[in-house]
Amino acid sequence: MLQTFSSKCLCIFLILLIPVSTCAQSFKVTLLGTGTPIPMVERFGPSILVEAGSEKLLFDCGRGAAIRLWQLHIPMRDVTAVFFTHLHSDHIVGFPDLWLTGWLPPPFGHRTEPMHVYGPRGTKQMILHLEKAYRADIRIRIADEKLPRSGVTIVTKEITEGVVYEKNGVKVTAFNVDHGEFIKPAFGYRIDYQGRSVVLSGDTRFSENLIKFSNGADVLFHEVAAAKPENLRTSEAARRIIGHHTTPEDAGRVFNRVKPKLAVYTHIALLSTDPAISAPTVEDLVSLTRKTYSGAFEVGEDLMSIEVGDKITVHRFTPQSH
Repeated sequence: MLQTFSSKCLCIFLILLIPVSTCAQSFKVTLLGTGTPIPMVERFGPSILVEAGSEKLLFDCGRGAAIRLWQLHIPMRDVTAVFFTHLHSDHIVGFPDLWLTGWLPPPFGHRTEPMHVYGPRGTKQMILHLEKAYRADIRIRIADEKLPRSGVTIVTKEITEGVVYEKNGVKVTAFNVDHGEFIKPAFGYRIDYQGRSVVLSGDTRFSENLIKFSNGADVLFHEVAAAKPENLRTSEAARRIIGHHTTPEDAGRVFNRVKPKLAVYTHIALLSTDPAISAPTVEDLVSLTRKTYSGAFEVGEDLMSIEVGDKITVHRFTPQSH
C-alpha cells in the first residue's frame, strides 16, 4: 500500500516539475464572419479570430464581429491585436463596435489597456478620425462612468510586407496580394505558432505572392467569388467585382500549388447583379472548385472553427455547445 501511494506522489511531483511552456497549447482559427457587404444574418462581415496560446488576434473586423465574439463567450477586452487586410468598408465597419463596446464595464467589455491595431497605409488617418467622430461619447463616459482613458486608447502601426508581430511565440507575417489596381496595399497574413502555420488570403485575385508565402502552411483560408456565366456576359458590374477576387477554379489552382492539409473558403461572394439570374449556390462553388482541385477543403461558415495540431479538426458551431 505504501509503495503504491509513493509512486502516485512521485508521478504528481514530476508532472509539477514540467514547465508550462513545454505543454502543447491550442492553435485555433474561428471564422467570425464569412460574408460580403450584403447584410445577411447567416454570413456576417469578414472577420477571423486566431487563438494561439495566450494570443487572440483578430484579422479584419466586419459587420457583427463583436456579436460573434460574445456568442463564443470571448470578452472583447481579450483581443490582443487587430490586423486589417485593407480598408474597404466591409472589412472595418465593425471596428468602432469592438473598440467602444469592448471598453464598457459589463463582462463582454471591461478593457483597461490600449488596443493595438495594425494595417496598411491610411490606417492611422482612419483611427484618428474615428477618435474625433466618437469624441463626445468618450468624453461623456469618462466623466459619467469613470471609464479609464487607457481602455479607449488605440496604438496604431502602419505596416509593409514582412514580419509585423512577434509575441508569446506567435509570429505574424504580412504579404502583398492583388486586390486590384486602386486597392494598394492589400495584405494577406501568415501566422506561425509552435511549428504550425495558417495563411489568411485577404481579398485578392490569383496571387503568386500568396502562393510563395503559403509554402508549408497547414491550413489556407482563401476568399472566393463566383457568378453565373450569363450574369458575367451581360453585367459589367459583375465582371468588375469578380475581376477583383478569386474564382473557384483559380482558388483550386492555388490550393494545388500550396498543398495545405486543409483549404477553407471564407469571404464568400456568391454574386448576382441581375434579379432575373440567380446567384450560384454553395453546391455550385464546390463543383467549380473540383474542376481544378481534388484535395481537402471546406466551405466556411460563420463560427466554424479549425484546430491546428497533429490533426486538423473542423468544428461547426452549435449554440448548445457554448
